[in-house]
Amino acid sequence: MALSQENASCHNQSTLADGSPTKSAIMFSAGVLGNVVALILLEIRRRKQSASLFQVLVTSLVLTDLLGTFSVSPVVLTAYLRNESLIGMSKIRLVCGHFGFSMTFFSLVTLAILLFMAVERWLAIGHPYYYEKRMSKRCGYITVALIYLLCAIFSGTPFLGFGKYVQYCPGTWCFIDMHPPESKHKVFNIIYASCLLVMIVCTVLCNASVIYHLLLMYRRRKAHRSSVPRQRGHTRHRSIAKEVEHLVLLGFMTIAFVICSLPLVIQVYFNTCCYQVHDQYDLLPLLLVSVNPIIDPWLFIILSPPVPRLLWDKMCKTAKCKSTQEKVRSIHPVLYHSKPPGNSEGGSVMQGYTGTPGTAGS
Repeated sequence: MALSQENASCHNQSTLADGSPTKSAIMFSAGVLGNVVALILLEIRRRKQSASLFQVLVTSLVLTDLLGTFSVSPVVLTAYLRNESLIGMSKIRLVCGHFGFSMTFFSLVTLAILLFMAVERWLAIGHPYYYEKRMSKRCGYITVALIYLLCAIFSGTPFLGFGKYVQYCPGTWCFIDMHPPESKHKVFNIIYASCLLVMIVCTVLCNASVIYHLLLMYRRRKAHRSSVPRQRGHTRHRSIAKEVEHLVLLGFMTIAFVICSLPLVIQVYFNTCCYQVHDQYDLLPLLLVSVNPIIDPWLFIILSPPVPRLLWDKMCKTAKCKSTQEKVRSIHPVLYHSKPPGNSEGGSVMQGYTGTPGTAGS
């Protein structure tokens, strides 16, 4: 398959074709700020209570995004300042190789950690006995280290001739050659895209299973609500609400990564397996992949515990969850102010109140 003349020239040009550093500077600032704020929030939470395995994985994901941002964005800004492409900044293509390695490595590591987070939630909800016996923070540290090692080995194979990193227009991007002429480079691309696709599918399936088990837990709690002591019922409610918090955060991060990475998977498959390709569409998937490390920390900041708790309380209220309403009434009685039945002269808000919200006095 033949490359377009514009794309082929970009592979070897030593100066920038066009573009402005403004967009790259904004993305870099947003990425650093979001990840730093997310790490501060995680540290505050860790000091208040012992970190769980899920929090360890979230911290690993945020640190990975921060490392990814520092690995590629300063290189792009330097290229604009020097008006040199990544190839032009190093005669032996070292900068281009570093950029391509970073893009490949951090895209794999991010999704692998997301998958492990989904598996951790699946085991905690669906197989609690196994989770309590086998899963620990040490398991999380070991798994993250293995993920880094395996992804580094795979991303480094282009330096050994299996796969190839090339430069893309306007000269500030380097990534795997999505139009490889050699069979071994095509195999590398297929393996890379397949790994991403398999991890995406597994993550979605694990999250779907967690949702199913949470619904079962909620139905059991609702069915046995009358026979459960009040204090124990409140404890179980808090347990389900906490799991919902984790699921909401994991779910939105998964959706963000699917949106950012699935176009790249499709593009790699299409360019590698088809003969009629369109090189002008190569840049959009790369832009989406580079945006993901910026989105993740802001999702964590926005979806801090107060937001999922509000969503869960809204769900319970819609489903006429009596225990949740009683808890809200005990904390905010003014919201449920009404006259006590049979007392035409009124009285205090809590005095003899036995009616339901909105009941008018006779």
